[in-house]
Amino acid sequence: MEKLINDFSYGLFFWQAFILLVLILLLVKFAWKPIMTAIVAREAGIAAALASAEAARKEMQNLQADNQRILNEARAERDAMIKDAREIKEKMIADAKAEAVAQGDKMIEQAKAAIVSEKNAAMAELKNQVSGFSVEIAEKILKNELSNKDSQNALVERMLEDVKLN
Repeated sequence: MEKLINDFSYGLFFWQAFILLVLILLLVKFAWKPIMTAIVAREAGIAAALASAEAARKEMQNLQADNQRILNEARAERDAMIKDAREIKEKMIADAKAEAVAQGDKMIEQAKAAIVSEKNAAMAELKNQVSGFSVEIAEKILKNELSNKDSQNALVERMLEDVKLN
């Protein structure tokens, strides 16, 4: 360090200082402005990118809110559709039960009517058979009674006694 102080030359110092000032002036005139312009442009780009990122974040929040709203609406619509489907199912089941009961009642009534009809037909047939048997029995009895002459005379006399003449 001492050697530097002993060998110090004012002329050399002056020219080095002069060159440094000229270099600084040239840099300011020719390089400083483009560098500053590039730095300002870079700052503007960074600011624009930050603003764009903030806008994208806000848009993402809006999209998420819209998606949530749409999802809620879809859930509500799904729930309403399920409720409607259940109501329709219950109505169809109730209608089917009512129709089955009505058809069952109708079948019971038809069966009762058929039973009454069959009963009446059986009674009519039974009456016909009983009357036929009665006629056959009466015929056999009358043939027996009327087969001899004395029985016929006795029958006529009894009938005449029953009939009163006024």
